[in-house]
Amino acid sequence: MSRRVRQRVEDKGKNKADSPTYPVIGDEDLVPKVQEYVDWTSLPYDTVLHLFTRLNYRDRASLASTCRTWRSLGASSCLWGSLDLRAHKFDHSMAASLSTRCANLQKLRFRGVDSADALIQIKARNLLEISGDYCRKITDATLCMIAARHEALESLQLGPDFCEKITSDAIRVIAFCCPKLKKLRVSGMRDVSSEAIESLAKYCPQLTDLGFLDCLNINEEALGKVVSIRYLSVAGTSNIKWKVALDNWDKLPKLTGLDVSRTTIDHTAVSRLLKSSQSLKVLCALNCPFLEEDKSFSSNRFKGKVLLAMFTDTFDELASLFADYSTKPKDIFAYWRDLIRKDKSIDEIMLWVEWIISHTLLRIAESNSQGLNDFWLKKGATLLLSLMQSSQEDVQERAATGLATFIVVDDENASIDCGRAEAVMRDGGIRLLLEHAKSWREGLQSEAAKAIANLSVNAKVAKAVAEEGGINVLAGLAKSMNRLVAEEAAGGLWNLSVGEDHKNAIAQAGGVKALVNLIFRWPNGCDGVLERAAGALANLAADDKCSTEVARAGGVHALVMLARNCKYEGAQEQAARALANLAAHGDSNNNNAVVGQEAGALEALVQLTQSLHEGVKQEAAGALWNLSFDDKNRESIAGFGGVEALVALAKSCSNASTGLQERAAGALWGLSVSEANSIAIGHEGGIPPLIALARSEAEDVHETAAGALWNLAFNPGNALRIVEEGGVIALVHLCSSSSSKMARFMAALALAYMFDGRMDEYAMIGTPSETAASSSAPTMLALAQVSEKARIQEAGHLRCSGSEIGRFVTMLRNHSSTLKACAAFALLQFTIPGGRHAMHHASLMQAKVLRSAAASANMPREAKIFAKIVLRNLEHHEAESSKGKKVSYNRI
Repeated sequence: MSRRVRQRVEDKGKNKADSPTYPVIGDEDLVPKVQEYVDWTSLPYDTVLHLFTRLNYRDRASLASTCRTWRSLGASSCLWGSLDLRAHKFDHSMAASLSTRCANLQKLRFRGVDSADALIQIKARNLLEISGDYCRKITDATLCMIAARHEALESLQLGPDFCEKITSDAIRVIAFCCPKLKKLRVSGMRDVSSEAIESLAKYCPQLTDLGFLDCLNINEEALGKVVSIRYLSVAGTSNIKWKVALDNWDKLPKLTGLDVSRTTIDHTAVSRLLKSSQSLKVLCALNCPFLEEDKSFSSNRFKGKVLLAMFTDTFDELASLFADYSTKPKDIFAYWRDLIRKDKSIDEIMLWVEWIISHTLLRIAESNSQGLNDFWLKKGATLLLSLMQSSQEDVQERAATGLATFIVVDDENASIDCGRAEAVMRDGGIRLLLEHAKSWREGLQSEAAKAIANLSVNAKVAKAVAEEGGINVLAGLAKSMNRLVAEEAAGGLWNLSVGEDHKNAIAQAGGVKALVNLIFRWPNGCDGVLERAAGALANLAADDKCSTEVARAGGVHALVMLARNCKYEGAQEQAARALANLAAHGDSNNNNAVVGQEAGALEALVQLTQSLHEGVKQEAAGALWNLSFDDKNRESIAGFGGVEALVALAKSCSNASTGLQERAAGALWGLSVSEANSIAIGHEGGIPPLIALARSEAEDVHETAAGALWNLAFNPGNALRIVEEGGVIALVHLCSSSSSKMARFMAALALAYMFDGRMDEYAMIGTPSETAASSSAPTMLALAQVSEKARIQEAGHLRCSGSEIGRFVTMLRNHSSTLKACAAFALLQFTIPGGRHAMHHASLMQAKVLRSAAASANMPREAKIFAKIVLRNLEHHEAESSKGKKVSYNRI
């Protein structure tokens, strides 16, 4: 999903570890000696093996490389009973290198068709369980080869994505090659024929758990012949002929659990199943629209049967399975897990129920169906949190994924349902997710981090995550060598960094360095990691202190490398945004110049303005706008073709978003400070599109376009072009109708440049004579009152270069009284105390010139008053500087 732009405490003594002390028991020689170091190689073998079991494969390899003894222990067969390859590039070469250790491998999880193709090379003849994700491209040939090589297989699960290329032929081969098969679950097959199902009945006598989920067609009659089945799931399967199914399934002698969730079953079929099947104990029918239409239907009349539906209480229904359920525990799953004496048959049912509910809840969350908000708030969130505590790894992960998914209502715009997110928080979900994120199992780490990331879009949840220590957890996970874990952790830091209170905490937790390192670690082919890392850095760079930390950590080089080399548009957009934010602190650090000096930075940003992706163009133009405040950068941008590129962008964005229009005009405004660039913009045809943007209804757009036209109008040739292209009408319209004082100010200055005294522009915005009329004898108090009344707040955000300030000073000597008044009024706006760049502007002025202007007999009265206010402002800033007072700046 797209994210928004966005401690270690030193021990004081109380937590210091003291040397252990031992009681005196009579003989000094009996007191153990405290060793100065620990000889880890002397640990018992079983202790070392236990350490190995708590590590991921990469850390096991590192530990095994420390000495010959540990290398031998690291190869122990007991450490290779299960293998999770989902986060790794598992190909034939890797399979060959692992094959010597996998003779006793029993459980394997993989992801994708490439990993499936390599499985046959691993030579694990004793493999009992195989589970595959992202199996959409797996073919019959691959699946048949896997089955043929693993005849001892007892469990095969492929999903939850659709296995569209697998046909009934593969199911027949599986049945023939794997006679010990006990569990088979496959998602998304098009057709499951009677021959395939009958083969399972014939060759797999131990098959007790069968699932054909989200299939188009299944043969209902054939399923009735698999008499060994105890648990059957057809959830999400279309085109079920319920009459045929009922005639055959209710005769299955061992059928204990049936899952028909997300199907077209109705209350009649449900009633018949619960009445006629003697063995059936649990019927799961979640999210079945036809069943839910009958508001009068009740499950109370089916004693000894459990119906799990949207209108029943899952916890109460399952409680009836237990002999003593009079107390009805709040969470029946927790109650069952804590039982000391357990019933094997109940355990089997509950494990199956956990699996099918977690699968169905995830599917419902992914569909984002309307009308389920009450279900999620009252039941769904609680169920998912309970399932996260399951002993089954895949159930835990799927529940975490469900939590990450059900809160999202608009993935494209990163919108989440605040009520659902806060429901997770109220039920203790944040602490639980953080505990799972600290698990040694990387699959669970990844899914928990994803849930934390999505939940943190909500400001209240983000605060709770931070208070529970989540920032440190995510910063630690961002250092993971597992790409999936690092990607989700970076996403969490991206969302948390939206909050101003969290930025410094992320930096203190080492998050900045971890994010920068992610870009260097996976520079190619890992689009999700790069986008999230760059997005988080962009948010952090908006903060003054953190922007310095980003630059110190090598962030400028990393982001420029990303902007130059990465082809993924999401990462390009965030890299450009990060560079824009780094360059936005011109008065407080030198990052603007540092970015400009980085090899290839300006050239890459100019190139990105020509991207086909609007977001990339917008952020690149925004970065060039900020960077153009530096004189050297401004000329370098022009040297790399920036004028031509930005004029072309302005011409092409008439129907684009207001954000792109504003930044295109803003970048031209920044470049036009230079006289040479101003002339070049005019020659390239930049004036007509700027006039068009000045007519925009959006304040930000026409305000910025007016600023660019103001700069351009200083050149006589450009002023003539503005007149010829109808710019006067657009600027007059802004002066008279814009609700933005800033836009009116800019338009008036542009018109003043063009016409000397022909327009009394200040009549449009509150004339200088009106604001000055309150006092004929400008005392200090009167000057302060005039200054406050004349002040345009937005002008305080403008940052002018030395040449721009020089223009206004030169205008004070112009023969036109209008231009003199405009210049003095402009200098007043740029030096009013409290303005973001007032100190900077004051440092560019000379009091001598202003005193001369204020004393000139030819200076209009209002211009004299404004000049005196500017002098007072200069004296104020000089006094503040001499005190050494730190000036605070707001964020751009």
